[in-house]
Amino acid sequence: MTQEKLSIPSINYVPDQYEQLLGEKAQRITQLLAAFNPPTPAIFPSPEKHFRMRAEFRIWHDRQGENNHCFYVMFEPDAPTVPVKVDHYPIGSLSITALMPKLLDKINQSNTLKHKLFQLEFLSTTGGEVLISLIYHRQLDEAWEVEARQLEQQFNIFVIGRARKQRLVISRDYVIETLPINSQVFSYQQQENSFTQPNAAINCKMIEWVLAHFSNHSEQDLLELYCGNGNFTIPLSRQFNQVLATEISKSSIRLAKQNCLLNDVDNIEFIRLSSDETASALKHEREFRRLKHIDIDSYHFSTVLVDPPRAGLDENTLELVANFDTIIYISCNPNTLAENLSTLSNTHSVKQFALFDQFPYTDHCECGVILQRLPLNKD
Repeated sequence: MTQEKLSIPSINYVPDQYEQLLGEKAQRITQLLAAFNPPTPAIFPSPEKHFRMRAEFRIWHDRQGENNHCFYVMFEPDAPTVPVKVDHYPIGSLSITALMPKLLDKINQSNTLKHKLFQLEFLSTTGGEVLISLIYHRQLDEAWEVEARQLEQQFNIFVIGRARKQRLVISRDYVIETLPINSQVFSYQQQENSFTQPNAAINCKMIEWVLAHFSNHSEQDLLELYCGNGNFTIPLSRQFNQVLATEISKSSIRLAKQNCLLNDVDNIEFIRLSSDETASALKHEREFRRLKHIDIDSYHFSTVLVDPPRAGLDENTLELVANFDTIIYISCNPNTLAENLSTLSNTHSVKQFALFDQFPYTDHCECGVILQRLPLNKD
């Protein structure tokens, strides 16, 4: 029996067609990268439901009725002014989907909580922790804080209120995610408004895939660009002697350092540098006060890991990574990955290739390639 499509903007949510949709996606991306002669990709499917660990909804107010009830809505990209009511969100984590109706019912019972509320964001973990952010078109007062605290106690969640130039944290602004990676468990502090991988199950598969190809490089050092909160950095640090990891975001660097403490890791230096600044530092073109306590020349880099934004690697960063024997490239945009490989294929060949269905029922897919330097011609 064919399942009815559920109306979730930007999502073609038809669970009984998941394998077909994934197959079409894999075929398209494999063809896109075929010019670089990669091996047959390892394909990592997502859970078919309850895979999103974070979600955000606009709050729409029904001003026709006497009670001015509000409800969750989303918008299609091609119809940004037409709200689509979301009564059920099966792609959300179990914690999010269970909390959504109960939370909305409680908000609708309170004029204080729903007055000028226009957005609600969820951040959850595989262990069941949930942080919600309530965002308003008004300033928040003590009455709001009292009711927000009651929300925390009733639902065992964490609550933040935000308005123009105002941010009220009721108890804390983060959750602790624990990821089972092979036979180990890694803990990550994930903060409101900081980037986290949306699909925890696929995130684990990505980390395990990288680790499988770097089981023992304990005499070599790793450079990582765009390290975020240490998602890949911390598990990989067990396989390398030292790690130098860079990231431009101050909040991500702070979280990465905290996550080192959570996981008892002491062989990583996290530095706030852009990829372009990192290239200049390694070539000794510029001196950075942020590096004054680090002897760059003491590192013996063999491998670089990059996990860039959708725009991919710029020209200077491509020039930098081309100097490494091994490149681990995690990409959230196959099109810019293909553009970057057209340059990197002059010096490296693709030895490993994987597709991670981070975003089921959409055209988006996370890719991973491992490149090895080509042997020098001896003419």
